[in-house]
Amino acid sequence: MNQLTTKFLLSLLNALSSLSWKNAFRLSNALRWLLFDVGGYRKKVILSNLQNSFPEKSDQEIKIIAKKFYQHFTDLIVETIKFRTASPDVIRERLQGDISMMDDLYASKTNVIFIMGHRGNWELANLFSSLCFSHECIVVYRPLQNKKSDQWFRDLRTRFGAILVPMDQIFKELQKPRDKPYAVVLANDQSPVPETAFWTTFLNQETGIFRGVETIARRYNLTVLYADFQKITGKRGYYKVEITKITCEPKVIPMNMILKKQIKVLEKNIQMQPHNWLWSHRRWKHKMPLNLKPDQISL
Repeated sequence: MNQLTTKFLLSLLNALSSLSWKNAFRLSNALRWLLFDVGGYRKKVILSNLQNSFPEKSDQEIKIIAKKFYQHFTDLIVETIKFRTASPDVIRERLQGDISMMDDLYASKTNVIFIMGHRGNWELANLFSSLCFSHECIVVYRPLQNKKSDQWFRDLRTRFGAILVPMDQIFKELQKPRDKPYAVVLANDQSPVPETAFWTTFLNQETGIFRGVETIARRYNLTVLYADFQKITGKRGYYKVEITKITCEPKVIPMNMILKKQIKVLEKNIQMQPHNWLWSHRRWKHKMPLNLKPDQISL
């Protein structure tokens, strides 16, 4: 994408951020029709992922979940555009839940690491955490190759003071002295390099899991929390967060137990609200390598 095209598209996104929520969701309806009904965007990937994850469901049930996901996917797009300029009050209104656990951890000066899956709107989750947590929020992300697009997302994600750090720089970042406790925030359900992943069974399939969360938690003795974001039925664009403590003793529990607990909770959440996950991602594009270390496998 050349610079002129990128500049035009980003200007368009900024302009669209001023739409009312009603018109934003009208735009989402049109995008759903264009992307999926006309363009068939990743339909084969989505249906294959759903069929393999839920072998007990009929073709009709799979199609119903897929149709709900199509709308959820385009809602995420327009919501993210809106959040580029949304007020703090809108952020607090759109994501609700009991976060008193974070207040207690801050009072005890406890550093934490948050694991998320790609459920709900993760851009909203990042904004909410930096706005509503007393902790200094450090958001781990993967930089985009297009520098102008990357800057657009950086501006979005740092609106309320979050520190944005590429994954390969997170260890260096956490070595810096700080005046108050911090919370590392990252998603952990993408497709990792298969040779370095932890492999387990997830949604009825052999699945590789990033090991970085466990490494970070153990090295810096961070309390590990899992945050799930459920869509609120009947309130489009509204979500509920539920925080689960994985462990407050990462150096004591057995190796890979953090990842096992996280995946188990994520799987349960997906089964309860299956359309609310990023099914268009090629999550299972890699197969488990043959020559893995024993501590990389738990099937």
